Amino acid sequence: MSRRYIEEILRARVYDVARESPLERARRLSGRLGNNILLKREDAQQVFSFKLRGAYNKIYSLDEAARRRGVVAASAGNHAQGVALAGRELNVPTTIVMPTTTPAIKVETVRRLGGKAVLFGDSYDDANEHALGLAEKSGLSFIHPFDDPKVIAGQGTIGMEILRQHADPIEAVFVPVGGGGLIAGVAAYIKHVRPEIRVIGVEPEDAPTLHAAMRAGRRVRLKQVGLFADGVAVRQIGKETFRVARELVDEVVLVSTDQICAAIKDIYDDTRSVAEPAGALAVAGIKQYLAGHSMQGRDLVAILSGANINFDRLRHVAERTEIGERREALLAVQIPEKPGSFLRFCRLLGKRGITEFNYRYADEREAQVFCGVELREGAEEKQKLLDLLQAKGYAVVDMTDNETAKLHIRYMVGGHAPQAVNERVYRFVFPERPGALLDFLSGLSRGWNISLFHYRNHGAAYGRVLVGIQLDAKARKAFEAYMKAEGYHYTDETDNPAYRLFASGG
Repeated sequence: MSRRYIEEILRARVYDVARESPLERARRLSGRLGNNILLKREDAQQVFSFKLRGAYNKIYSLDEAARRRGVVAASAGNHAQGVALAGRELNVPTTIVMPTTTPAIKVETVRRLGGKAVLFGDSYDDANEHALGLAEKSGLSFIHPFDDPKVIAGQGTIGMEILRQHADPIEAVFVPVGGGGLIAGVAAYIKHVRPEIRVIGVEPEDAPTLHAAMRAGRRVRLKQVGLFADGVAVRQIGKETFRVARELVDEVVLVSTDQICAAIKDIYDDTRSVAEPAGALAVAGIKQYLAGHSMQGRDLVAILSGANINFDRLRHVAERTEIGERREALLAVQIPEKPGSFLRFCRLLGKRGITEFNYRYADEREAQVFCGVELREGAEEKQKLLDLLQAKGYAVVDMTDNETAKLHIRYMVGGHAPQAVNERVYRFVFPERPGALLDFLSGLSRGWNISLFHYRNHGAAYGRVLVGIQLDAKARKAFEAYMKAEGYHYTDETDNPAYRLFASGG
């Protein structure tokens, strides 16, 4: 199988628009990890992503009649820019269907590159369905973002470049995975030429498309995927890409949002480039892999796949980085409600810095505080601190890995509301488009009383809301049925300790 792709990769027409991106040593990260970390800088392409390779190779392969009719694609980001650029260079009309949630800067970039941007639907799936309809109706060629041999071959030229640029032994190449086009192409070339090199996919924990498929032995369609690493937020691995990956990929590593944020900072520290979340996956994967494997002095390659990040998202990334590096612990601590308690607590922390301290009077005997504490020695230091606090009689709950605490509660600690009887708390994700919040609130005006509400813009395509609703058993059933019918994805957080300790109703 790989021989056919070797021929396709060697013939791939990508260098009309792509450059042979640098393979650079990450000096600071290499020193920290005790291994030679090499970054394949696909963020250095003219559209700041590898996607132009596959898009150009596919469009170039079309016959003259198909080129005259034009092409259509669905994308909210990097594939859109790659198709638009390829169309401009080859004088092929391009139509890009983009979800209405797509940031304006990405829509403007497509138009600047000569593409016709059509905004449709709230999600990629909506946009993709509309694009397929346009292709059938207008006779346009559909340019798939990953599940096409020509696209796979175009992306595979990255693997060819890595082996040409680094003739020394390579332990493993880490590849971000969404639909699988990149890892299929890279694995096809590397495993044919140097089969001893391990090819390792990296996915977010909440979007494990290839990981789930490898475990099941077949393609799996995920019910929903996390949206932080939006460049790889795909519900199902491609048919052709899975066929290749199943045979050639050695393993898949899963990483958390916090680990991705920490990897973005690692890349910035070494390159002064700001990777997008999907672009930083491979670096996060290397760190996760090395945490479970004892090795020194090996050469490990991370494909830095893109740097198209909205500026507004950097605030959220910075907030999560310290936790991702295990340099901060978030704790819920019960202290006596009397003068001097906070001072005694701070003295117990010693020289550790306090990054935040949230408190509001609620009880005359005990106080619950939400506290952020700097760590110098990572997870081991955090456990020592927890043991110390408990030994001194403090009731403490570790909130460091509590998503609701990190997204919502830390910004709204304000005390309990005993008058909010029968309160149920739900965490929602909905498309971040004009009027979306109003539509959401309008749906709640059906006789249900809102007793808690927290929304914060993270500069992403999807908004995150924590809502408290007063519901008896009958009303709860009706409420959840309505939300499912309207397509709102939610998580019941009523039993979450962060809510119970700091914001619960009666």
